[in-house]
Amino acid sequence: MQEQNFKNHPKLVPLFHGVTALLLLIAFIGAIINFIRSVNNSNNLLASSILLLLVVIGFLFFWFIRTFSLGAQDRAIRAEENLRYFTLTGKLLDNKLTLRQIIALRFAPDEEFVDLVDRAIKENLKPTTIKESIQHWKPDYNRI
Repeated sequence: MQEQNFKNHPKLVPLFHGVTALLLLIAFIGAIINFIRSVNNSNNLLASSILLLLVVIGFLFFWFIRTFSLGAQDRAIRAEENLRYFTLTGKLLDNKLTLRQIIALRFAPDEEFVDLVDRAIKENLKPTTIKESIQHWKPDYNRI
């Protein structure tokens, strides 16, 4: 596995993010065309409506599957980084940090973590700036 760094840390799953999204888009376009033809011809309106509804449900599944899994990962990351900060300092993370900042901080090794947390709070650093500030990247191969 290639060593993770700032430039290559985002992970996409081609079958999910690319192929499935493309197939859903094609199905959606086809279902709309089929529905419009059915309305114009007054033919198979029920079947074309159900097909369009199923494709919309597919889009909703696609969206929520991703959203719910990321939400669970975000909660775990917040807890892990809070525990790590508590272990290193004896204090909990400041509530001023946003979830996106905390997620970005997870790539910092322990040696840089506390200083970077303080800097993120004082300067209200953007997540991208936090990641760019990390000298020795701590990879996270588990997040998708």
